[in-house]
Amino acid sequence: MTQAFNIFLIVMAAVAVVVFIALLFVDAGYGKFYNPKWGPSLDNHHGWFLMEVPVFIAMLVLWWYSDRRTDPSRLVFLLLFEIHYFHRSFIFPVQIRGRSKMPWAIVIMGAAFNTLNAFMQGGWIFWVSPRDMYGSDWLLKAPFIVGTLLFAWGMVVNISSDATIRSLRKPGDTAHYLPKGGMFRYVTSANYFGEFVEWVGFAVLTWSWAGAVFALWTFANLAPRAASIYERYKREFPDQLDTRRVKRMIPLIW
Repeated sequence: MTQAFNIFLIVMAAVAVVVFIALLFVDAGYGKFYNPKWGPSLDNHHGWFLMEVPVFIAMLVLWWYSDRRTDPSRLVFLLLFEIHYFHRSFIFPVQIRGRSKMPWAIVIMGAAFNTLNAFMQGGWIFWVSPRDMYGSDWLLKAPFIVGTLLFAWGMVVNISSDATIRSLRKPGDTAHYLPKGGMFRYVTSANYFGEFVEWVGFAVLTWSWAGAVFALWTFANLAPRAASIYERYKREFPDQLDTRRVKRMIPLIW
């Protein structure tokens, strides 16, 4: 099982690189970059739910059928992972303002990746990792403590930045605004930065290649979009966006 799982991780990492390169040339057609050329669409509230909920459910299934499901450290990993996806599946879609569309193609691809990611994270934590790797003392070790702090900070940045974006428009307003405050003082895609930090933190707290591949996927999926948003803001707000200080997604760097 371990050898097959390692091959799975290598394939997933390779596909992440391909996706990153592809997204440098093609914007995923949802949200700010919605494009009817992506085909049939549905309400984005429903789209986000259908795209995110598979990983929430699949992770629970992998946990429930594992004989390691009562291990304290693994339960904490599950709790952190599911807190994020509970928010993404059941809270975030309800909070979305407006009635924009999301292509079914995006929903299906997102749901497929999320399901595979459940097998990456849940497979490692509950089935493939050495049985004695995550003893109760793991919760007191440096990787767990540092990773959990990163995860928590990333989640706060992600959720608060999404709230800032939602607050830019009043009901009925269709104008575009440059988000400011919080981490938006340093990057134009502060919500993406927060999510990337979350999954870097998860990789650290589990000290796993599975977590590292997911962090790679997060960057591969979000970084090209952050670059497109940055270029759009440069065109729309040339007098407001300080390009010397404000970066795309990684503060002070990029």
